Amino acid sequence: MRSNRSLWLLAAVALVALWFGLQQPGPGGLPAPAGSDTSGQDRGPDASDAHNRGASSARLPAFLPPEAVPVLEAIAAGGPYEYRQDGGVFQNRERLLPQRPRGHYREFTVETPGSRDRGARRIVTGGDPPAEYYYTDDHYRSFRRFDWEPAR
Repeated sequence: MRSNRSLWLLAAVALVALWFGLQQPGPGGLPAPAGSDTSGQDRGPDASDAHNRGASSARLPAFLPPEAVPVLEAIAAGGPYEYRQDGGVFQNRERLLPQRPRGHYREFTVETPGSRDRGARRIVTGGDPPAEYYYTDDHYRSFRRFDWEPAR
């Protein structure tokens, strides 16, 4: 029970620090993406619009939640990841992504505030190093492709 409380406190402190960090203009962080949603899936008015996320200098699609930023940074760094499943093979059983050999796609959890488990939000990458990025907020029922290059 005490361990659970400590984890919640740590998560709350991290979210507050992230929020304050995103409020401060500054250098570094995530660079601008090479493009935006190109999957043809679920395109709404925000799907092709990118916006600045603050201190990260990232120009990411508006459909990505702020919780995706630390996940992308962890992917670029090669970990560590919050969940043991993160970095595991995504098998594309739904066949919504382009068909590739087994092992091409990897999945990563995007925190869902208020969720008691991993939630439904994921980033799926393709390639090693990742050259394709997809986001789902409905547990693989739909995907939106986005482009992003990690800082060097």
